[in-house]
Amino acid sequence: MLAFGSRKALAIGEAMIEMADVGNETYRRGFAGDTFNTAWHMAQLLGDAAEVGFVTKVGMDSVSDAFVEQSQQDGLDVSGIGRSEARTMGLYMIELDGVERSFQYWRDTSAARLLADDLEWLEQAVTGAGLIHLSGITLAILSEPARETLFEALTKARAQGAIVSFDPNVRPRLWRSAEETRAVLARFNTLTDIALPSFDDESALWGEESPVQTVERLRRAGVVEIAVKNGAAALTAFCDDHLSEVPTQSVDGVRDTSGAGDAFNAGYLSARFKGCHQEKAVHWGQRTAGEVIRHFGARIPKDRVPEID
Repeated sequence: MLAFGSRKALAIGEAMIEMADVGNETYRRGFAGDTFNTAWHMAQLLGDAAEVGFVTKVGMDSVSDAFVEQSQQDGLDVSGIGRSEARTMGLYMIELDGVERSFQYWRDTSAARLLADDLEWLEQAVTGAGLIHLSGITLAILSEPARETLFEALTKARAQGAIVSFDPNVRPRLWRSAEETRAVLARFNTLTDIALPSFDDESALWGEESPVQTVERLRRAGVVEIAVKNGAAALTAFCDDHLSEVPTQSVDGVRDTSGAGDAFNAGYLSARFKGCHQEKAVHWGQRTAGEVIRHFGARIPKDRVPEID
């Protein structure tokens, strides 16, 4: 079983301004993003048991200031958040249809697209990490040279003992082609220790017919710990050369399914960070995901975050 070399956990990616429709043509401002959601939940779940940080770039405007201040108040280490004078945060608007949401994005000039432009800055930001979590969205928003910079920084961090967690989180609209998506994700899989894919994404991109095929492909890339999420169906897990299926419990009172995968990642990684074996980590991932879908938005209200024992 993988062991973490330090109590410092980092997520790398983009946080965006979230405008959520609350009725009567009124919108509520918040902040969200896949890896940010995971880091935020980890900070709540782990508390003083770990130092959880977020690595990104934002602007120097008042909204970016509010994001950094709120993140710090919520227990995140914000020392890895860089600033850009020329850019600000991306923005998206939510439309809710029942429990499913649709999104409109404005992110082409997001400051987060610059997060891997400076190798020295990025290496410093991830120094000493026991865990580094990123996603396919992180990769999709970066230029090709920036992806190379990120690959180099992760290679160095991994050589120094960091464990890399990767959720492919495929969003086709962010990529130029399926061929580019497969090539980039396959390359970063070679740096991955813990893979947390969703089977519907993997099936659509790779043509795989079962989660077991996804596990086999990732194993060939060198990934040693895998949890393939599959919606309400059983989760397929692999660790210590053991393949298993874990049933997904039904959840009552579902209000909004967005953020479920990010919350699962947080519960799973937090449990692993506390020394739990994979089976219990899957349980905590499922419990955290089950809680987030009972609420509107991609994050659980602070007073409802489950406590990992």
